[in-house]
Amino acid sequence: MSAFGQRPAEAVRHEAGDFIDYAEFGRRFLEYAASEERISGAFAQLTGTAFDFGPIGVGPGRLAKVTAEVQLGASRLRRHGEETIAFELIIPLVVDLLLDLTVDRHRFHVEGTVHLHLTVRTAAPLRVVIDIAEPRPADVRVDVAAATKRGQLLRILASVDHEIKRFVARYISAEIRKPHIAAVLDIDVARRLDEAWKL
Repeated sequence: MSAFGQRPAEAVRHEAGDFIDYAEFGRRFLEYAASEERISGAFAQLTGTAFDFGPIGVGPGRLAKVTAEVQLGASRLRRHGEETIAFELIIPLVVDLLLDLTVDRHRFHVEGTVHLHLTVRTAAPLRVVIDIAEPRPADVRVDVAAATKRGQLLRILASVDHEIKRFVARYISAEIRKPHIAAVLDIDVARRLDEAWKL
């Protein structure tokens, strides 16, 4: 019995096989903290997002105008590497695009994907950070379908593919910097431990 009339808590017993070294613990912790499910969940808010762009001037003299409606689909995640925890986030997109030449108009149906590259990093004082490479037009892949040969030629002359890639990359870049997404990509482990240990 203790001086306060209570029995001391039983000591927690561990078998020797329960213990792992610090390096293995750190690795398991990172795998758990930055699991595929957690990262996919962080970007779920982009799923189903729709946005418009244009009209913007394209082609020689920027005389042609492009407007588009973009729909983002459900993303999927692919793991890369073993030593470094890295992922490729693939976001499908569908675009309905109108090229206005004043004298006539041409519509295009576009399907493609946005590819984001993520790396899990550790930072001072005790943080887990999901580092996202700034998306570039090259990270947007599109397949543009034109109904006519003239439309196909105009698509090339007006650099329609490049304009789609440039605008989508810029939109995604702005979205991933928003506070509600940035907050889940920077885990302050020390602060959360301090909060968990408060009585």
